[in-house]
Amino acid sequence: MTSITIIGGGIFGLSCGWEIARRGAAVRIFEARHLGAGASGGHVGALAPHAPENWNPKKAFQLDSLLMAPGFWAGVEAASGLASGYGRTGRIQPVPDAAGVDRLHDRIVAAARQWPAPLPMRLTDAPATTLLPASPTGLWLEDRLTARMNPRAAIAALAEAIRRQGGEIIEGRHVCPEDTPAGTTLWAAGLAGLATLSDDLGRIMGKGVKGQSALLGHAAPDAPQVFADGLHVVAHSDGTTAIGSTSENQYSHPDVDHQLDQVLARARAICPALADAPVLDRWAGIRPRAQSRAPLLGPWPGRPGHFVANGGFKIGFGMAPKIASVMADLILEGRDGIPDAFRLG
Repeated sequence: MTSITIIGGGIFGLSCGWEIARRGAAVRIFEARHLGAGASGGHVGALAPHAPENWNPKKAFQLDSLLMAPGFWAGVEAASGLASGYGRTGRIQPVPDAAGVDRLHDRIVAAARQWPAPLPMRLTDAPATTLLPASPTGLWLEDRLTARMNPRAAIAALAEAIRRQGGEIIEGRHVCPEDTPAGTTLWAAGLAGLATLSDDLGRIMGKGVKGQSALLGHAAPDAPQVFADGLHVVAHSDGTTAIGSTSENQYSHPDVDHQLDQVLARARAICPALADAPVLDRWAGIRPRAQSRAPLLGPWPGRPGHFVANGGFKIGFGMAPKIASVMADLILEGRDGIPDAFRLG
């Protein structure tokens, strides 16, 4: 049996681990802290598509992944016996002004050209939701492609699926490149992995961007998610609603949620239904953003048998099903389906 070592217990490491284990390989995952300790431990889980204008391979890759997601997460749930929180509930966005209406017609046409017909984008004057943001024009942009994910539930479901498939997960153990077992290794170590790559390759491969989010006690399990004023409001299936997130390029305290009170106030103003919802949990953490702004996938240059999956930033959960598939193809079968823009070279 082929044996694969994976470094990192976030969404990329676990989704690749599940896909590789599902195909019959033996998987061992090392996580330096605990599963989902980094960027994968937030609350929001907004699986939103890229804008359909100016289509390119990165957007096409993400679309493939979003379309793979229902089957991928259904398989994880069946194997683990745990809910992942996945659901294609759609998204609404208020239209702020008349000029925006004109611009959005072009976006709607582009969506019709690139997205599957059963998952359209349209303007509506009567969205069916209790999480309704105010709209100065009385119009909202609605799409049916956007989905949600409960990040912490998804991490738990992936880990259990891997264990039930015979994989091993070891938490609290840091592994550096020189200490990895012989054989094939996939590096999915988030921010620390970007730093190690940068040192090894002699160029900056990416950086951390801080995010903050909160989880509220508000049940709206069937509501489409809201995107307004730069904030995501995502109702989860377990009776909670997530809000976030910030994008801070400069920060001195990675784990301090000093901007979150402002985020909460903005979210409550956007969606009055959240006005009295209690705060159940607060999160702040650093997300790994690759220098190219696209995920980094493929062989680690100069290290035969070592591969990389990193740089998920805001789209890691949405990209995970497709990334898991192409990395399993490459590692197990030597088939390379990685877009050029994602390569480390």
